[in-house]
Amino acid sequence: MIRFNKFYTQFNILSFVLIIISLLLLVFKGLNFGIDFKGGTLIELRSTDTKVNVSSLRNILNKMDLGDVSVKKFGNDQDYLVKFENNNNKDVVEMIRLDLDKSFGDIFDFRRVENVGPKVSAELLKSGIIAISVSLAIMLIYIWIRFEWQFSLGAIIALFHDVILTLGLFSLLYLEINLSIIAAVLTIVGYSMNDTVVIFDRVRENLKKFSDIKIFELTNMSINETLSRTLITSITTLLALLSIFFFGGEVLKGFSLAMIFGVIFGTYSSIYIANTILVRLN
Repeated sequence: MIRFNKFYTQFNILSFVLIIISLLLLVFKGLNFGIDFKGGTLIELRSTDTKVNVSSLRNILNKMDLGDVSVKKFGNDQDYLVKFENNNNKDVVEMIRLDLDKSFGDIFDFRRVENVGPKVSAELLKSGIIAISVSLAIMLIYIWIRFEWQFSLGAIIALFHDVILTLGLFSLLYLEINLSIIAAVLTIVGYSMNDTVVIFDRVRENLKKFSDIKIFELTNMSINETLSRTLITSITTLLALLSIFFFGGEVLKGFSLAMIFGVIFGTYSSIYIANTILVRLN
């Protein structure tokens, strides 16, 4: 039997430190919101000339007074993703087309153009925050009804732990936050809760079976009894997510990375956060 309970205190201290660091990053560095939440324009380009590179393309676009411009490879070596902040000029895409033709010749195919206005982006951000808040509240009520308030408190603290650490990592690495990341965070909430409920179910069964065993030992026993299921679920999920991250293209990288972080944090918090709360509350 693995003595998980031996390390409750050490890992609790580690989690506390990581949460403080994540909160400081979110307050002082903030998140890199994409055009879904900031408003702006996204253009997907395909070049017929393999000699074009990201830096030369960025230099041309920077001369056009578009604000903050992001240019990166997208898919294969001839595809580029261009993002820039809101521009009051309605003909900005046509201006970009003309400037690129003037600088490189007629080698670019504008495969996709997306515009998000400031009002729409503000509504999307508000809706994303509401979606995460409501999901956390419903989970809290569900656990409270199914188990007891101590279980509910442990589960919700574990969920906050996973979400805050994931957002903290995105802030640290300055990765873009868009609608797919909100979807990933909501999926993380569901995944973490599912993992926690499996262990909590076993804790509840063992509480009825072994009334003479202290909760400190009983949680450890329950974690070990559900460990094979936890590892199989986590590893198979991670294998699928790693495949998406490496082979799914640029569009899915942020989503898959958020999910990878979330699965790791979710598995960890089910063992060392949710169960520790039960032990602390006796």
